[in-house]
Amino acid sequence: MTEQHTAKAPEGTPSGDLGRRLAARRTQLGLTREETADRAGMDPGYLRHLEEHSDASPSHGALLRLAGALETTLSSLTGGDADQPPGPGLAGHSPKFTELSRTECGDLLSTHGVGRLAVPTAKGPVIVPVNYSVIDGTIVFRTAQGATPSLAVGCPVAFEIDRIDEAFSQGWSVLVRGHARMVTDLGEARLLARRAHSTPWAGGRRDVWVRIEPYAVTGRRITV
Repeated sequence: MTEQHTAKAPEGTPSGDLGRRLAARRTQLGLTREETADRAGMDPGYLRHLEEHSDASPSHGALLRLAGALETTLSSLTGGDADQPPGPGLAGHSPKFTELSRTECGDLLSTHGVGRLAVPTAKGPVIVPVNYSVIDGTIVFRTAQGATPSLAVGCPVAFEIDRIDEAFSQGWSVLVRGHARMVTDLGEARLLARRAHSTPWAGGRRDVWVRIEPYAVTGRRITV
């Protein structure tokens, strides 16, 4: 398989870690497959092959061009930094710090599925990741009775999402503060189950729905 492979691969969902990362990053940037291929100087058919075939083995040069086209690093594109915390890179030159509007915060919240929930416990505050959805202007998530996220019920909580772009030393964060309550109405719970973005990654039986009703939503962005 050469970089200019033109045979049409069957349409399908991205296969393999590299394929998923390629598709996810270009979707995040709002790029089509053709636009991405043009940026990287390769045939769209070859890019499709990389996204849809887990056994694809692109050259180092092809990966470097794709990383540049997708405005990221080679390590991030290939999953080499998957176990590394974000933010070890150097600060950008002349960074610009701006406050996000309520509308911008809402737009960012509605397009993400994992956030960090800060809850009070008997041993002090704890922060845990949860899969969430935005439904009717509130944050909703599903958990198990007695699990750490369920301790949010009846308490004021904080919920945060962010995005860090290591390649350009920039990013944004959105912070929601609100009151958490358990959804006890069966009809409401069924409605949330139908409208939720995804199921909890942790798996298992998680039939406790929690809704966070915001009283403050703020956001910040750093660009260079």
